[in-house]
Amino acid sequence: MNIYPFLKTGLLATGFTILTSLSFAQSWEVYDQNFQLTSRIEFDHISILGESVRISSMGNELNLLGKDYRSFLNLKGESVYQYLEPWIIVKGPKGLGAFHEYGEEVFPLEYDDIQIFYTKLLAQKGNAFWVYDRVKKSTVSIGTFDQALLAKNGQVIAQNEKGFFLPLSKNPGKVFKKLLEVNENFLISDEDTGFGLINREGEYILEPIIDELTHLEENYFYAFDGKQYMLIKAREERADIKYTSFHKITLGQNNMMLEYIHGKLRRVMDNEGILLDQTGMEKVTQVGYKKYNVYLRDKSVGLLGEGGWLVNPVLNLETILPGKENLYGAKKEGKYGFINKSGQILIENRFDEISVFSEGLAAVKRNGLWGFVNKADQIIVTPQFEEVLDFHNGLSVVKQNGKSNLIDKNGGVLLGNWYSRISIAPDNYFITEENGLFGLIDASGLEIVGPKFNELRRETQDKIVVKMGDKFGVMDESGNYSLPIYYKNIIFDQGTNKILVEDQYQFMPAAAVEKEIKKKRGV
Repeated sequence: MNIYPFLKTGLLATGFTILTSLSFAQSWEVYDQNFQLTSRIEFDHISILGESVRISSMGNELNLLGKDYRSFLNLKGESVYQYLEPWIIVKGPKGLGAFHEYGEEVFPLEYDDIQIFYTKLLAQKGNAFWVYDRVKKSTVSIGTFDQALLAKNGQVIAQNEKGFFLPLSKNPGKVFKKLLEVNENFLISDEDTGFGLINREGEYILEPIIDELTHLEENYFYAFDGKQYMLIKAREERADIKYTSFHKITLGQNNMMLEYIHGKLRRVMDNEGILLDQTGMEKVTQVGYKKYNVYLRDKSVGLLGEGGWLVNPVLNLETILPGKENLYGAKKEGKYGFINKSGQILIENRFDEISVFSEGLAAVKRNGLWGFVNKADQIIVTPQFEEVLDFHNGLSVVKQNGKSNLIDKNGGVLLGNWYSRISIAPDNYFITEENGLFGLIDASGLEIVGPKFNELRRETQDKIVVKMGDKFGVMDESGNYSLPIYYKNIIFDQGTNKILVEDQYQFMPAAAVEKEIKKKRGV
């Protein structure tokens, strides 16, 4: 690898005719954020895997680079097989190896498989397994097994013809009938005596005596033992029973739990216990994440949330939908409108479909077309679109006759052209698409450039990487080019705040250039 400081303009211009007579090689130019060239690097390839990881390949070598793009470690392999911060798995002719991103070699390149979990790595060669623990700075053999898995909770689940094992636990020889991953904290064991819970240390916090044990979410579990139903919250040192009942608790779709007393629906449950205790319930349906329609015998229906009633029970409604901005969609006689928390109808039931309110407007569908209504029950945008998105920063993406555009809150169409597709990017910009090419619109709806690029990505403010054909460039938010569409690749290195530009360029150190210039002048 060679790194050359940027030559001053006069010297570079004088030596240009000399350089053109030489053979060309693959290279990189390094720019600062103001697009000032700071250096050039001779490499076959550079990859930025993370803020701390830069990889180069030069010939048959694979090297780890520092922030100055100088090689400080040969990774001894042919390619990077996987990068999962902070671990680099490298593939070589004899197998896989592992390095820490700071350069520490953990496993040489001779293993069939390597698994990663934060501070632990599990390496396999044939039927033999080893674990590296970065906290302990040690590698240990855990024996031979048919297979082994580095579980989410940091334990290793191993298996052979005898059963399952936890070789990192205090009792590595203990045989389990079956072990199941749950989350980053716990495992479920399935034994002849029942189900149990195991913590990150590989120890039981709930002995395997439970007839049925189902993970709900986070550290919550639904359990049944004999004639007793339980809701359990697992902790590292113990399992807390948050609720217990000899009455039937059903576990339905999306983990909806209902308790029946003497065969009658009585309670809606959440992870830790009773969410609603209500007589006269006939039916409960889930209408969103932890949102429920509760139907009562008096023909009323309410919307129940985690904290209680979101909408109090109302007569003569078919469905109440989760809402926003204190308005909730409600279905009556097959048509949708909006009600408030008290159940008062604020927007008449006259729509075929609706969305939630966003920025004071809600999308409504009538006669097969979408428009928008405000909170005063006024149609602000006449239903005329095949598809619409909720308003975001004052704009909505709409589709008409199979083509997309943007509208403002008055229904005004913003773009002169309609496109096959318009997508909202994470930075609130919009990506336009037509005939497989991409363009860009800023967050205010101003079109920066129409669809003409094969690729487009907005790296930072005022810096947009674009690709046309097989060449890359950098464009600002006014559509002007900071770097022309000429380069083989462009990478933004967030760790060094530099921009790497791949090109074909033949390098010559400054001393060599001066020597050639003197030779030309006969000095």
